[in-house]
Amino acid sequence: MPRVTHVEWPAGDADRLQGFLEGLFGWQFDSPMPEMDYRMARTADNEGAADCDLVVIATPWDAASSTASAVSRQLEGKVVISMANALAKVGHEFQPLVPPRGSVAAHVQAAVPDCHVVAALHHLPAKELGHLGEPIDSDVLICGDDEAAVRTVSEIVSKIPGCRPLEAGELSNATAIEAFTAVLLQLNVRYKTRVAPKLTGIKTKPAAAPPAPPAELEPSA
Repeated sequence: MPRVTHVEWPAGDADRLQGFLEGLFGWQFDSPMPEMDYRMARTADNEGAADCDLVVIATPWDAASSTASAVSRQLEGKVVISMANALAKVGHEFQPLVPPRGSVAAHVQAAVPDCHVVAALHHLPAKELGHLGEPIDSDVLICGDDEAAVRTVSEIVSKIPGCRPLEAGELSNATAIEAFTAVLLQLNVRYKTRVAPKLTGIKTKPAAAPPAPPAELEPSA
């Protein structure tokens, strides 16, 4: 995806616009240029963010893999949370799309094979997710191919008030988890609310995965 390097925002009230962009996107502004009424903004620092021990990719779905690829060196060996959903609104309905590899999370994993992608946080309402100090009554479906990475993400989710992490299998299940977001968004529209999934009947910790069957030896000649 081509990278945007320059954009202009005409404004009658530059201070108000600056405050809006700082609050919405976290942009940082330099002092106004004295020779003209211009303000330079520093937007996302993906390389700086990728230096963290654990990385969350919260871009639009069609930019997730390219964003990860651009900082692939920094992501090697790290846990990477993919939370994007590939969706499109067709008429009055939200419909899931099928990205390369079947899910956004799998596409990111293929783009950066040396990291540990975990799919999570897809169904949390965005507004509530921006206020993590307040309870969010929701289960969080988590899946990934690396058990240690899944446990790490589960521990993080368990610290969000009101959230219960549920380990939902390997990364291949991200296809269904991401697609289900379309159903939740449609419920939001129909009932004018912000829904979140809450599953019943789960009262214990997940059972340990069964051991792999022993390899069969070929008879010798």
